[in-house]
Amino acid sequence: MNPIFSPLTLGRVRLQNRIVMAPMTRARANADGTPGSLAAEYYGQRASVGLIVTEGTQPSDDGQGFPATPGIYTEAHIAGWRKVTSAIHAHGAKVFFQLMHAGRMSHPDNTPHHRQGVAPSAIAPGEQIFTLAGMRDIPVPRALAIEEIPGTIDAYHHAARCAIEAGADGVEIHGVAYLIHQFLALSANRRTDRYGGSMENRARFVIEVAQAVVAEIGADRTGIRLSPGFTGMGLSHGDEGPDLYRYLVTELNKLGLAYLHIVHYGDESLLSDLRERWDQALILNRPERPRDEIGNDIASGLAELESYGQMTLANPDFVHRLLTNAHLSAADRTTYFGNSPEGYAVGYTDYGSLTDVSPYPSSLDKS
Repeated sequence: MNPIFSPLTLGRVRLQNRIVMAPMTRARANADGTPGSLAAEYYGQRASVGLIVTEGTQPSDDGQGFPATPGIYTEAHIAGWRKVTSAIHAHGAKVFFQLMHAGRMSHPDNTPHHRQGVAPSAIAPGEQIFTLAGMRDIPVPRALAIEEIPGTIDAYHHAARCAIEAGADGVEIHGVAYLIHQFLALSANRRTDRYGGSMENRARFVIEVAQAVVAEIGADRTGIRLSPGFTGMGLSHGDEGPDLYRYLVTELNKLGLAYLHIVHYGDESLLSDLRERWDQALILNRPERPRDEIGNDIASGLAELESYGQMTLANPDFVHRLLTNAHLSAADRTTYFGNSPEGYAVGYTDYGSLTDVSPYPSSLDKS
């Protein structure tokens, strides 16, 4: 049998298979940041995978970047998410909440307090962002004062505790594109204090966030997502990017986290170096991975798990379709986010499971 279907112990939980539903922003939360009315159904439909990593959940008012994204820092958030985690567990999967602080990728119209975003430095990304009033230029963020950084870190570990109270099996620290990545990137971080300048200083923030979360809920319930090859949203590491991630992964490895989740964009040599520096489980996401390569990274020993986004979005019964060599539906990009005039269910909970299975060429071994 393809090794992706085999069980695995990840941290303190046992997974029914090695397929991970990748985090995907769906923008269908209520105005106060609690999960929307269909969230439990949406996640429960897809809970035949081994692990679900939720959409990015902001750890504070400052952490919100986009409209209708969920939070995990109030009692109302905890109560709302309990329905979701119960639905996931009822269908056999485990769930980690992704903690996502948007940093400068924000707009005052999208936050509860209507303030500008915060970031390592007062440098705008040079992009637009969606608001309920339409697309807007992202304003210059406010640079975090050094005395504010401990409070920002506190928000992460408070959110981690709230996630566990809501029934999560752990949390994933989001280190791609948003606040953590902004501290790492030379193009977004021009600080001259202990959080800027050298790559060791720029990595300090994410390491301290990880340490705080570990202290709150345990290393075996903490994962982190990184993407060394990501250069969108105005982010650049300069020539030292590979060395920065070698250093960062080496330091994070000392914490004994449950997993490292890498979104990979093609530098196989760097990926191999990071694998050698990481002793725990590695989840690998290759955007646009061909179907006939599903399971290859597990079989080769490069990763312990593989994550999939659009495929799990459009195919609630993704695991069944792989096992039966069935057709995979395509996701409708126009309904990714919750502003469809037809209603929130469209492109969310209305993707069907199979009744008539049609053959689909695949190299998956179903023996």
